[in-house]
Amino acid sequence: QVQLVESGGGLVQPGGSLRLSCVASRNIFSIYAMGWYRQAPGKQRELVGVVTSGGITNYAYSVKGRFTISRDNAKNTVYLQMNSLKPEDTAVYYCNSNDRRFDWGQGTQVTVSS
Repeated sequence: QVQLVESGGGLVQPGGSLRLSCVASRNIFSIYAMGWYRQAPGKQRELVGVVTSGGITNYAYSVKGRFTISRDNAKNTVYLQMNSLKPEDTAVYYCNSNDRRFDWGQGTQVTVSS
């Protein structure tokens, strides 16, 4: 069983920044491509960005240039640095492998509001 625990969310003003963390209970990030996902009320969960085991990153168009995904395999942790946040970024953020092979965690709430 692999548990994924997201943290770092909160309330932030538009234009602000947050750094999210996702810690896995086992060392998995060295072999699986990992992604950050988000789900806003009334919307489907969407992929925000991914980082492969080789370090290649890709992002949804809506967050390109603002978000950065990274990993620390030794700490079983992936990060999502979010800058220039917009109200439309408000969502619950989750991490998982790129093929969603693990159980979803509780996610972490990000609210961007003035």
